[in-house]
Amino acid sequence: MQQTIVDQIEPVADDVVSLVLRGATGPLAPWEPGAHVDLTLPNWLTRQYSLCGDPADRESYRVAVRYDRLSRGGSEYIHRFLRRGRALDVSLPRNHFPLLPAPEYLFLAGGIGITPILPMLRTAAASDVPVSLVYVGQSVASMPFADELRSAYGERVRIVATRQQGRPDLAALGSALNPGAVVYACGPGPMLTAAEAAFPAGRLYAERFRPAPRSFAPNTEFEAVCARSGRTVRVPEDESLLDVLTHAGYPVPSGCREGVCGSCELTVLDGEPEHRDEIGAPEGRVYACVSRALSPRLVLDL
Repeated sequence: MQQTIVDQIEPVADDVVSLVLRGATGPLAPWEPGAHVDLTLPNWLTRQYSLCGDPADRESYRVAVRYDRLSRGGSEYIHRFLRRGRALDVSLPRNHFPLLPAPEYLFLAGGIGITPILPMLRTAAASDVPVSLVYVGQSVASMPFADELRSAYGERVRIVATRQQGRPDLAALGSALNPGAVVYACGPGPMLTAAEAAFPAGRLYAERFRPAPRSFAPNTEFEAVCARSGRTVRVPEDESLLDVLTHAGYPVPSGCREGVCGSCELTVLDGEPEHRDEIGAPEGRVYACVSRALSPRLVLDL
């Protein structure tokens, strides 16, 4: 965990504020485009936000937060109560949405989904390969960093205000995609679903802030064997692996509890996980908040 001080809070669009978090004790941990961090708020909530500043800046992090009128307490606290000078604990950056080398990039962002795309665009443009951004929102006033993007990248950025212009034709963008070009997309679920239909699967990389609706087989009971401590706990049908481990005295870190942020990653030593996350758990890992087991037991490195 890193200690930071809120250095700046400023509005960057309707219902969106930008936070600049300065390292309280020295340089902050390095990060690459696509990374996010956990913010531990003074109201005891932990929330995840994509880093949208300059990866070369080791003195501060920048994030942007949209006020959610159905807030569970995170965005509401930041917008109504957080003040400059407040100390905040911030996790080390994690990156499940890395920018891979490519000869050409098309970036697609919807609303607050611009946050992980911003540093990607900056890095790609600096590498001197062709880049373009299609940035979609209900209105320009609702789209954070729109002026910053137009000023920095000019005609390479296309701003689409859907109330006036309608939705962009993603199928046409897909058919015009040059060979070798890749697409990075982040935004609301319906936009990403449309992107998945429009762009070739092997050339589209997408990040969701909320899990896509999916169905799984009914939950079944299984055992979690904590190998290092020699203890076995039962995970019933109606409880998550994360909750069972927490109640048993294993304080597994957690954030979103939706299989999106990756903070509850555990190492699996034996058994077959049933992956229900949005990230794509690597071999030998499981995200305890949503995933379960296909085998009668999972042996965990706990």
